[in-house]
Amino acid sequence: MQPTKVRYGVIGFMGALAMVTYLDRACIGVMAPYIKKEFGLDDAAMSWVFFAFILSYAIFEIPTALWADRRGAKNVLSRIVSVWSLFTLATAGAFNYVSLLIARFLFGAGEAGAFPSVARVLSRWMPLRERGTAKGIFFACAYTSAGLTTVFVNELLQWFTWRQILVVFTLVGFVWVAAWHFWFRDEPTEHAATNEAERDLILRDRPPEVAFPRGWEFWGNLLRQRNVRLLCFLYMPNCATFYYCITWLPTYLHEQHGLEKTQLGIFASLPLLLAIPTQFLGGYLSDVISRRSGLTLGRRAPGVVGYTLAAVMIVTASLSTVPVVAAVFIALACCTCMLTTAPAWSTCVDIGREHSATVAATMNTAGQIAAILLQPVAGYSATLLGNWNVPLWLIAGLYVMGAACWAFVEPLKPILAGSSSAPPVMRAPAGVTG
Repeated sequence: MQPTKVRYGVIGFMGALAMVTYLDRACIGVMAPYIKKEFGLDDAAMSWVFFAFILSYAIFEIPTALWADRRGAKNVLSRIVSVWSLFTLATAGAFNYVSLLIARFLFGAGEAGAFPSVARVLSRWMPLRERGTAKGIFFACAYTSAGLTTVFVNELLQWFTWRQILVVFTLVGFVWVAAWHFWFRDEPTEHAATNEAERDLILRDRPPEVAFPRGWEFWGNLLRQRNVRLLCFLYMPNCATFYYCITWLPTYLHEQHGLEKTQLGIFASLPLLLAIPTQFLGGYLSDVISRRSGLTLGRRAPGVVGYTLAAVMIVTASLSTVPVVAAVFIALACCTCMLTTAPAWSTCVDIGREHSATVAATMNTAGQIAAILLQPVAGYSATLLGNWNVPLWLIAGLYVMGAACWAFVEPLKPILAGSSSAPPVMRAPAGVTG
């Protein structure tokens, strides 16, 4: 009996979620010049608008992920997308600087936990041999949305106000929630469309579940794990790069290199567009290497190579005085950096297992710290020092740190002592040979 393909529908919903998420995040960077003009803000003041979102996102990430691990991802993701859509609408209704800060803070709180909840979904629905590829598809969809949003919104702003555009984006989120809540089930065994062969394919490599510890016992064990600490540090450059691209890159290209309108839209979107194939490629290569040389090398290799190349690219960009050269090398740094995304989130599933949302949230929260600090660094270095290269040098240093951390990650070591540490067996799906 051939397995049904319901799990591919799950990937489709996760891809759509990624696109809606990054649609609402990426638009603010393109809208920033219009928002600054309307409220009379400089770069330093605008940096706190970006800061407010990332701060609240980091604060609420772990509590929301814990909720998903304990209650299941279906209802949690429905709540997340509904709430962040409401606060996207609140951003459109901001009437002064303070209300804008509050709206962005609440938007971040509403969106927190979305990606860790996706890790939970994939840990329940994807067989081990397909997880890296699934995560690669997910993040490729996210960056497709972010890249196209930069171009799309830049053009729409010639015809509509930034407030009107945000109202339309609000409606997109509610459409996703309605479809998701109707179709999805937390377990493959609960979905009427899955057959026995697909359920067996998904469940055969799933380790036995371990009782969920509570309070300090769990957190003490989690934070003592070298794997978890490494994931926290190695994800910082990834987050810093993404948020720099969606917040400060358009302003950097305009103020430092004088790019305007169509040219600005193209080069501001280029890093995210080039990252689309590398997001998928990082996950795909991780799975291929894992099947041939073991899970440890499969997870480590894209991380070490990706960050090393990115460090070279970002330093080259900072040294260039030619606008197009600087823009292209920033884009190359971003796309090579993003080879690491799917392996990082897949490692969270590998070691976290039934607690993968919590592990992923811990990693993502730590990653947000670098993104949070980067916002005022970029704003104040431009305003006070007149230097746009400081954040680029900071990101370069993070790449070096991230590559070093990747070299020591152990994806075969689960976070809970009661979990089996035996290497998972990557079996071929039923009815498939070769």
